[in-house]
Amino acid sequence: METTEIRRLIELEDTHWWYRERRAILRRQLRELGRQRTPLMRALDIGAAGGGNTRVLVEAGWEATATDYSETAVELARERGLRAVHADARALPFASGSMGLVTAFDVLEHIREDHLVTEEIARVLAPGGHALIAVPSDMALWSAHDHAVGHLRRYGRESLISVVRRAGLTVDRVWSWNVLLRPLVLRHRRRSAGSDLKRTPFLINAGLSAVVRAERYLPVGSRKGVSLFLRARLV
Repeated sequence: METTEIRRLIELEDTHWWYRERRAILRRQLRELGRQRTPLMRALDIGAAGGGNTRVLVEAGWEATATDYSETAVELARERGLRAVHADARALPFASGSMGLVTAFDVLEHIREDHLVTEEIARVLAPGGHALIAVPSDMALWSAHDHAVGHLRRYGRESLISVVRRAGLTVDRVWSWNVLLRPLVLRHRRRSAGSDLKRTPFLINAGLSAVVRAERYLPVGSRKGVSLFLRARLV
């Protein structure tokens, strides 16, 4: 992701409906995992940008480190008081078996050798550790937005599961997110000429937030959405 996109993301992520709900998903996943199932309370947030998700990990009691390929992102995360390290996700500068949790939200689609990233995730995880991964879903949604933010691909369930299993991780759950808004997103993306990372007017932001929050209570995770989430573990 370009420096301008990273700065734009940081400006938006505290209030934008998309990022707020994704942090809520992360919080729910952390509650589901629970301390008793986690071998180490050390977490690694790969592709952390300004550290919005890293802050969630810290608030939940994890000893969390943000990593990003962008030096600008690392500097901005440090300015926010987070532990941050400049790193290539294909060659993480952390010891094998040193993490109880690794998160990688919107990372794999930026890297041609995505299998090297999942292999590194598996390497740094301790036995019993977990990985939480999010990627953009479905090439039918491919648009100028993907080009603008540096995507190389969008994933289907099978392709995401395959690259995770190839690394030796056991997949526990895969689900779609942003299902209810998919028709609106599809229509918008077909007309878009660039990145969707823009400030949303207050009332529209509130309305979109309400729709996407409804997915917490509706059984829509098996349908096609805008993103895919995956939870896996190292046995």
